[in-house]
Amino acid sequence: SLATLHQFVAFLNLGITPVVPSQGSVGASGDLCPLSHLALPLLGLGKVRYKGRVMLAAKALQTAGLQPVQLGAKEGLALNNGTASMGAMGVVALMAAEDLAKTADIAAALSIEALHGVPYAFDARTHALRAHRGQGRVAENIRRLIEGSEIIEKHRFARVQDAYSLRCVPQVHGATRDALEYVRRTLETEINSVTDNPIIFTEDGVAISGGNFHGQPLALAMDFFGIAVAELASISERRQARLVDTSLSGLPPFLVEDSGLNSGFMIAQYTSAALVSENKVLAHPSSVDSIPTSANQEDHVSMGAFSARKALMILDNARKVLAIELFAASQGLDFSRLLKPGAGTVAAHDCVRSVVPYLKHDEYLHPLIERVEALLSRGAVVRAVEEAIGPLN
Repeated sequence: SLATLHQFVAFLNLGITPVVPSQGSVGASGDLCPLSHLALPLLGLGKVRYKGRVMLAAKALQTAGLQPVQLGAKEGLALNNGTASMGAMGVVALMAAEDLAKTADIAAALSIEALHGVPYAFDARTHALRAHRGQGRVAENIRRLIEGSEIIEKHRFARVQDAYSLRCVPQVHGATRDALEYVRRTLETEINSVTDNPIIFTEDGVAISGGNFHGQPLALAMDFFGIAVAELASISERRQARLVDTSLSGLPPFLVEDSGLNSGFMIAQYTSAALVSENKVLAHPSSVDSIPTSANQEDHVSMGAFSARKALMILDNARKVLAIELFAASQGLDFSRLLKPGAGTVAAHDCVRSVVPYLKHDEYLHPLIERVEALLSRGAVVRAVEEAIGPLN
């Protein structure tokens, strides 16, 4: 009804946010539990966050001068029977991941320069022969990021090829981008669909009971999302391992002067390793599980809500890992700063340096890493690079 819709609009405009438990949905019959908690405050029930505090919905309505709504026929089902909860989490995750994919390319380019990588693996001719869309887009990004680099030019004949974590960035990052495109198509279809049940066809005068509430399309997509984003962190950690290993990098051990007295970025790489291993567990697909509910009437469920929840967890871990890589690679690049970096990488380096210093000796790293992560969260590194070289793919 219009009254219910207006109440939702009032909540949005006044900043009244329902408190919704993150657990309790099996992803079929819709997200019944979380969506019920979302709808309860419309009726003056449940809890909300309002004016910086969690309070009873009834008190919030009274304070805001609102009245509880009276639901009409079928409105209860319309509010709680659908995939809106997992779909909303999926959209939030996707929007952030698409930006993080660009950040991953930037971090990789910084590491390539810091490690004196060779440019051959990014040649457009190679990628034209394997025409996965994401692969070609990433290769182009790397070429543009390192364009004009005196560091790359000086070392281009140092070896024929680099390790996979450098050489195969287009193939690995690109596959993640292709997965995210699939997730986007699925989410766009879902959030523009009717996932209610039963569906009333007013023109025909019939109500049809179907299964549009079943979250399997989102469950599969968000499980795929988790696997794909976890890989951005996995390959990033491998680049970090090379950065801190002087036998592989040719840089000072652990990226710090006087490494016998200082541990430099040693423990930062530990942190990335821990987060990557955590993601390996989280990336196990929820959708391979099912458990019967409702006296076996609902005998197959998607578990899509947890697919979406853990996708957000994986995304958060991946962001932290890439923040550490940007910090470490910027430190590594500083050892070559007598030469000019690429136009894109120097912009990224300068953005990182705007919040964290070059480390001459050991410092308390946690708050420094948090500063770089905050740059990533607000998209500052991508913006700085795109202002320098134009939009990335």
